[in-house]
Amino acid sequence: MGSKWRKAKLALGLNTCLYAPQTSEDSSPSNGVVATRLSDAALPTPPALSPTDHGSDYRPTTPTPSSSGLRLSKSGTKASKRTCAICLATMKPGQGHAIFTAECSHSFHFHCITSNVKHGNQICPVCRAKWKEVPFQNPSSNLSNGPSRINPAPWPQDDPWMTVVRRLPSPRMESNRQITSLFHAPEPVIFDDDEALDQQPESNDRITSNVDVANNNQIHTVEVKTYPEVLAVPRLSSHNNFTVLIHLEAPLIASQNSSNPMEMPPTSQDPRAPVDLVTVLDVSGSMAGTKLALLKRAMGFVVQNLGPSDRLSVIAFSSTARRLFPLRRMTESGRQQALQAVNSLISNGGTNIAEGLRKGAKVLVDRKCKNPVCSIILLSDGQDTYTVSGPIGNNQRTNYQSLLPISIHRNNGAGLQIPVHAFGFGADHDASSMHTISENSGGTFSFIEAESVIQDAFAQCIGGLLSVVVQELQVEVECVHPHSQLSSIKAGSYRTTIMADARTGSIRVGDLYAEEERDFLVTLNVPVDEYTSETSLLTVRCIYKDSITKEMVLQEANNLKIQRPEVARQQVVSIEVDRQRNRLRAAEAMAEARAAAENGDLAGAVSVLESCRRALSETASMQTGDRLCMALCAELKEMQERMANRRVYEESGRAYVLSGLSSHSWQRATARGDSTDSTSLVQSYQTPSMVDMVNRSQTMVFGNPPQRSLQPTQSFPGRTRPR
Repeated sequence: MGSKWRKAKLALGLNTCLYAPQTSEDSSPSNGVVATRLSDAALPTPPALSPTDHGSDYRPTTPTPSSSGLRLSKSGTKASKRTCAICLATMKPGQGHAIFTAECSHSFHFHCITSNVKHGNQICPVCRAKWKEVPFQNPSSNLSNGPSRINPAPWPQDDPWMTVVRRLPSPRMESNRQITSLFHAPEPVIFDDDEALDQQPESNDRITSNVDVANNNQIHTVEVKTYPEVLAVPRLSSHNNFTVLIHLEAPLIASQNSSNPMEMPPTSQDPRAPVDLVTVLDVSGSMAGTKLALLKRAMGFVVQNLGPSDRLSVIAFSSTARRLFPLRRMTESGRQQALQAVNSLISNGGTNIAEGLRKGAKVLVDRKCKNPVCSIILLSDGQDTYTVSGPIGNNQRTNYQSLLPISIHRNNGAGLQIPVHAFGFGADHDASSMHTISENSGGTFSFIEAESVIQDAFAQCIGGLLSVVVQELQVEVECVHPHSQLSSIKAGSYRTTIMADARTGSIRVGDLYAEEERDFLVTLNVPVDEYTSETSLLTVRCIYKDSITKEMVLQEANNLKIQRPEVARQQVVSIEVDRQRNRLRAAEAMAEARAAAENGDLAGAVSVLESCRRALSETASMQTGDRLCMALCAELKEMQERMANRRVYEESGRAYVLSGLSSHSWQRATARGDSTDSTSLVQSYQTPSMVDMVNRSQTMVFGNPPQRSLQPTQSFPGRTRPR
């Protein structure tokens, strides 16, 4: 269904609109009625955001009545003009029907839109823009007999391309004047002008134990389970590389415990941690046209889905970077200002990713107030031409790390946790640099191959960011038997530590989204134990911060024990352990294939992927029809096809493989290929909140957006959860 809607949107030209509120400088006749004739030359155009003569700063201008929309491509403009988005009938001059063109640039039959307005609807049914000027019908006019003339005007009788509007009162004139001065104001040296937050609870250093948690309904605990690879080992036998799976699952968002979370009063705040989000957006010359229009539309979706406690800042970069919008709360007025800032974007210049990230990091480092969750979204369609030089590849461009400010490097020891979620847009972006940026900051890398998927990709990302329930999570493991020692902890990109005595180890996990899962494999030795019927192997405990209460929680699990019979029957390997071994095996094959491809050995890369796929197909979990294993096999096959030759690998193979590696190493959903489509197999790690937000993105076309529900859709092929 989602794909059909997308096709309909493309046919109607709906993928290229973003509305920004008009400013107080908008002019209108004193009688409150405007009647103008529009031609192709008078189509709305975006305000200029041009560099200074020296290319050092952006000077965005405030949108005006003639620039409240985007400059659309000719084909898109004609398509949207030919069809009324309400009745879906054609619109052509001379057919006897008046045609209304709104300030957001969408056109409708006059009689269709006045019927909407008559019932109090002052929102564009296509892009959800709030109109300041609405069409109204003169009671004495007869629309069936041609254009309605509210005021005398020297128009040709058969020219229905007109706008007949009534000016709505604007209570925010002063606010709009502030926007104008904001766009033209010079940037401060220190970005400490962030908007103040509502009073929030202080961080509580007291550690809450399991008992306290049981008596506190406000704290929802992380579920911890352990699975040995087999349930029994003979008493007189030892096992040197015995595998234990540690499975974690984050709790629900508090409102999800209600049968209908949308029944909460509209004035109540969502029971989740508010977010400070900085978007760093590429507006270089290569973003011109459809790409920029789709980016604006996707940013509009982000703005509309942030809550009043969330804060947003917008950084635009090309040859240099400019902070267009300081860190502001997304109240109604904040959203209007943010939309106006986004709508001011135009494309020109080169690509200076490092400067864009520097300013994006500066916004979060310099802020006076801090929301519990913070992140940077980086989007680029090109290659940094200022900081990094040399041909693209794994070995040739070794200074990718210089693109990321040291202040937000996850290994800098400063305690800042600011992940950069990077989005490579189209076939020409530098996937290696974007992957390095995300990996070194603790974020994810997504590959937006089809330009029209950008909004869904952003939706999936913010669906996670807006559902953080656990922060600063650290998992600690300790051997129980005096003769046991840890051999390894396999945790992907998460930092692990094994102490010198090999008796204890830890995994630094960080934040978890609601219902997000993590799986780690620990190997240790099982010693001979001839006098007992069972052996205690491992204890696991978690320490983390509850993102809502800000209390530290200490959660201990029961000891993992295995049976020690005198003679063990033939043991069946745990399906849960087997499937996680398959995940790690596939990720290792992807990394090996990528290294071979970068060295020019595409045939060797394909061979590695095929060998892994065949091995996975013969495992116990695959034989049971496990969805994760099926997804891994499908992904390995897709990667083989994208390594068919050098051209295909350069255009999409490298980015697809790196996005897959990012997803599996962090066990977090990324966008790649058709992964955001509900029918795709490659949907590993999506949470219900992500699925919900993507559904909202794919169905928000006409009318009101769908009511939010934090339950996964029926078509969501979720991960099989260990029992």
